[in-house]
Formats: sequence, structure tokens, C-alpha cells
Amino acid sequence: MLVAGLLTTVVSGCGGSTQTVTVASTPPATRTNTTTTTNAQTSTSTTSAPTMSTTSEASTTRTAPEPAFAEQEAKSEESGSAQAAAAVVRSHGFTPNDLSEYHPEQTLRVLVGTFSGSQEGLDQRAFFFLDGRYLGTDAKEPSAKLKVVAQSDSEVAIAYSLFRPGEQPCCSRGTQTIVHFQLNDGKLATAQAIPPAHSSTGASRN
Repeated sequence: MLVAGLLTTVVSGCGGSTQTVTVASTPPATRTNTTTTTNAQTSTSTTSAPTMSTTSEASTTRTAPEPAFAEQEAKSEESGSAQAAAAVVRSHGFTPNDLSEYHPEQTLRVLVGTFSGSQEGLDQRAFFFLDGRYLGTDAKEPSAKLKVVAQSDSEVAIAYSLFRPGEQPCCSRGTQTIVHFQLNDGKLATAQAIPPAHSSTGASRN
């Protein structure tokens, strides 16, 4: 009560003190308003930043075009497929015997085909491919019977059935010879001689 009376006396005695008291009471309200405003701005800035970033990333992901080389690779793989190789074999008048013989992952690839007009399943040829590109056949003339017995990335081994003079395919002795085909500077070469297509004195492929 004594302090309150002194304060009342000071205020009523000096007119300038009244203005001072009024000014002193204003800052707390001002500080409170400033703090509130700052918090509101901080909250708004924090909320809007991630929203804009997320929208931008989503838009970029949806509209990004597929690289052109992806289509080229797909076409390249298609041209080197077993189906494409089979089409080449058929275009030469032969029917592929077994598509599983064709290995797209290898550099040197092969498909054995039988002449489409053969009634006994004879007249066979081996068709070679380099990375899907057609190279040619094993020999100028077909063989009665041949079979792929082994192959690696750059080598193919083919077994040729052999026949003696006058011997028929149905009644042959079952002898055969194996020839290894290899790549040599992008060209096809043989490690052994291919048996002759016909012979009147020795074994032949027909």
C-alpha cells in the first residue's frame, strides 16, 4: 500500500512521467506481436518449401523421355534372336532342326537346317552367324546327316555321319567325323578338313 501510494504521488506530480509510464507499458505488447508474426512466417516458409520440391520431382519423373539408345539395343537384340536366324535358314529353303542350338550370347552361332523338300530328313546344312549377322553354311553341298556336338563363344564342333560306297543312310555303320569351326578375323575357318560330299573309294557325307 505504501509503494502504491508513492507511485500515485509520482505520477500525479509530474505530467511527463505519465507519458513515460504509458510508453513503458507498450513494448511487451509489441514484442509479443513481433514474436507471433515471426513464428507465423517461419511456419509458412517451412511448409511451402517441401511442397514445391515434391511437385517438381514428381513432374520430372513422369515426363522424362526414354533414351534413344534403349530402342536401338532392343532392335539389335531382336535381329540376333533365334527367330531371326531361323528366318534366314527358311529363306534358303531349309527348316531349322532345333532352335535351342542357337545361342544369342555367343559370338559365333549356328543353326542346323534340313532341306524343306526332303522326305527322309536328309540334305542338312549348318548355318553360321556372327553376332546375329549371317556368315554362310558349312559346305557348298548339303550332308546327309550332321549334328552340333559342342560349341563355345567362338567355336562350334559338328559331327558328320559318314557312308561307305554303296552304303545307305538306313544301314550305315554309324561312323562319323568331327570338324571344329572357328572364327578367324571375323571369317569362318575349319581346324579339320570337311569330308567330301561324295566318294567312290572312301567315306563321304552322302
